[in-house]
Amino acid sequence: MKPGNFAKAILITVMIFFYLPIFIVVLFSFNSSKSPEWTGFSLKWYEQLFTSSAHIWRTFFNSLIVGISSSAIGVILGTFGAVSVYLGNKKFKKIVWTTTYIPFIIPDIIIGVSLLVFFATIHLRLSLFTIFIAHVTFSIPYTMMIILTRLQDFDKSIIEASYDLGATKFIALRKVIFPIALPGVIAAFFMAFTLSIDDFVITFFVAGPSSTTLPLQIFSMVRFGISPVINAISTLLLIGTVMISILLRRYIRYII
Repeated sequence: MKPGNFAKAILITVMIFFYLPIFIVVLFSFNSSKSPEWTGFSLKWYEQLFTSSAHIWRTFFNSLIVGISSSAIGVILGTFGAVSVYLGNKKFKKIVWTTTYIPFIIPDIIIGVSLLVFFATIHLRLSLFTIFIAHVTFSIPYTMMIILTRLQDFDKSIIEASYDLGATKFIALRKVIFPIALPGVIAAFFMAFTLSIDDFVITFFVAGPSSTTLPLQIFSMVRFGISPVINAISTLLLIGTVMISILLRRYIRYII
């Protein structure tokens, strides 16, 4: 077998291995029974999801609130951090790059435990607010990296030219730097939102008894057996994610 054909065979095998479980989840969300074997097409699990699964939707909206708010704050802080690194000197860049990379290599369980200890030390009751703080914390490095990658594609001489034309630092930030960084800002928001909406490990440590998110709810349901309702909501989340990705791709292509 030629090296090129061998590489294609490996790629196809990996893609099948990756997407086959997702396909099975989608397929069995339409199964007429709880059996792991296909017994017929039915929409009753979607009907049950929308009619008698109020607890799932409550946790879903909790995840949505935390995801949107933490992503927005994370993008704002990440944008200012990326701009400061982009305009800073080499020594400052080195320090920030080093500290920013640390959260990528620290296991999530360590971050979760450290945040739990911190909240206990300052006597902050575990709730949606502590989940919000935790999600902002781990989203900032990702937003910074994405936005900084976007800024590094442009020459600083553009900003210097705006100063020569009489622009203040605030005007240069608003009319030059931010428009350049906008595609990265949007991409960073959706990346942070995706990380937030499906985070389990860190959320598990910082969530209170009345602040359950969707991943925690799904985990508690799976412990007592896999319900096809889980397949149904997973399918809807998958469809929503794909639609957002398509719209985001088209939007970024349009503004670029």
